[in-house]
Amino acid sequence: MFAEERKSKILDILNKDGKVKVCELSQIYEVSEVTIRRDLQELEEAELIKRVYGGAVLNDNTKFEPTFSEKIDKFYDEKESVGKRAASMIVDGETIVLDAGTTTLNIARHITAKNITILTNSVDIAFELVKKQNMEVIVTGGTLRWETRALVGPVADSTFKNFKVDKAFIGVNGVCIINGLTTPNIIEASTKREMIKIARKIIVVCDHTKFNKVSFAKIVDLESIDTIITDNKLDDELIEKFEEKDVKVIKAK
Repeated sequence: MFAEERKSKILDILNKDGKVKVCELSQIYEVSEVTIRRDLQELEEAELIKRVYGGAVLNDNTKFEPTFSEKIDKFYDEKESVGKRAASMIVDGETIVLDAGTTTLNIARHITAKNITILTNSVDIAFELVKKQNMEVIVTGGTLRWETRALVGPVADSTFKNFKVDKAFIGVNGVCIINGLTTPNIIEASTKREMIKIARKIIVVCDHTKFNKVSFAKIVDLESIDTIITDNKLDDELIEKFEEKDVKVIKAK
């Protein structure tokens, strides 16, 4: 088993049980305790876990979820640059999914393409798009989460299952080479997976602070996405690591 695969499985155990022991992991994966400690050290350096005596626990903030209102003014310039770059990828006549979120809201504000159809689970994006012409807007319905102002749950999920689109723009709380895309809420993660399933091209949009972070609920692995658009503060060495996984990373100017 490769080291990256082993670390991914260690994170899966932590997400399930909340803690791991070095001695037990050594037996499970049939490697030395020195190797396991090195794995845990690398996971801690990536800010995914916290090492404790004899093992490790998840970071305390894996379930932390800032509200829409708390996020709207943070990294505003970065989110606007990402939104502009993402919007430029939408061409006339396309069908699009826009996930709820403060970064995707900036995409909606900068769309110039005509005769497009947009499917969204965001009341804020729907309100923004009312101001524009030459587009059809479909709102999913579902349970409205006050934290993110996203429509999620079975009603939203079943709506997405009725469509196929050209592109989906997805927001996340964490982007990690080892653990893929994550978000704090299980139900919201499920709705994001349904968006991803119906799109020909999957584009993740996030600012640089979301990289090497992991939240409680996994959305998908990296191999399920095509492109990540982020701001120009992301380190080039980290971009190379993602591109080794066949994920294109675009830095917005």
